[in-house]
Amino acid sequence: MDKHNLIDNMIAHSFFYLALVLFFMHEMDAVRCKEWRIFPGLALLKESWGYAVFMLAHIPLFLFIVWGLTQPSENFIIGFDIFTILHLALHLLYLRHQKNEFKDWISWTIITGIAVFGTLDLLF
Repeated sequence: MDKHNLIDNMIAHSFFYLALVLFFMHEMDAVRCKEWRIFPGLALLKESWGYAVFMLAHIPLFLFIVWGLTQPSENFIIGFDIFTILHLALHLLYLRHQKNEFKDWISWTIITGIAVFGTLDLLF
């Protein structure tokens, strides 16, 4: 993709890129909130193991996202947009989990912002 096409893509999908930036912020917040403690499977591990697996699992996740951004295709973007909505649904599903620490307005502004911008990208 040449420089002009990349700029056109970024403008056309500005909501996608906003959702992506918020997603990265959310993953930083997820460490603060110890999100591994509410994940099925990871919640069964000792705290140190849950943390380690959670952190290491982000290597392929972030690698996949960075790879997808090298030649951003419509399929990749639409897939991520759909993920943003499912991600919000999962956070709502686990809202009452006793170890859920995503309770403050900053966390929820980020989580809902991801879904809002993903939805806006799908629509426009």
